[in-house]
Amino acid sequence: MNLIVLASLFILCSFLAIAIRRQSKIEKEKEESFWARERRANSVRRKPLDNLAYITVPMEEFPTGLLNENPTVKECIETLEILSTQPIVNLTGYSNTDLKLEYGAANITVLMEYDQNYTLLVRTLQKWADILLEEGYTDEAVTLMEFAVSTSTDVSRTYYKLGEIYATRLETERVQDLIKTAEGLHSSNKKTIVRTLQESYL
Repeated sequence: MNLIVLASLFILCSFLAIAIRRQSKIEKEKEESFWARERRANSVRRKPLDNLAYITVPMEEFPTGLLNENPTVKECIETLEILSTQPIVNLTGYSNTDLKLEYGAANITVLMEYDQNYTLLVRTLQKWADILLEEGYTDEAVTLMEFAVSTSTDVSRTYYKLGEIYATRLETERVQDLIKTAEGLHSSNKKTIVRTLQESYL
């Protein structure tokens, strides 16, 4: 009996050792592939940024005359006014290596700035929309959130609040449009957003 147990343990340990070696090999190959890609990206020369999907902030369409005495709303409006003068690009889901390969290593700093501007944009829009919703200005909040969705934001709350409003209004087609937009996101949040919209608002 002891020999059988020992033999079983030996076989188990052997399989475990093989699995560990295989996993280590896979991880090593992934790391080598990453650094090879990174070296290639760092050698790519600067390319024009004319073909980027720059986002224009339509301040004239936003409800800047509402609740502008509220300090947070005022801050949101001021932030968006500043952003409206800056280059904004949604680069969500793209790594620095991806960007360097596509546009050249020398452009990585400016591209990161464009993407940071975008992140600030969609977060500010949702912050402002939340205050409008709390105060009963649903249509105005929808305007802000729909603009955010038109830029392919991956802020999940934006989709959920719009989905809730559309569902309450029995606007099923608009929920379906939200789902289509979410399905096209280049973001790790995509599946969760799509699933929640489908399960909660259809």
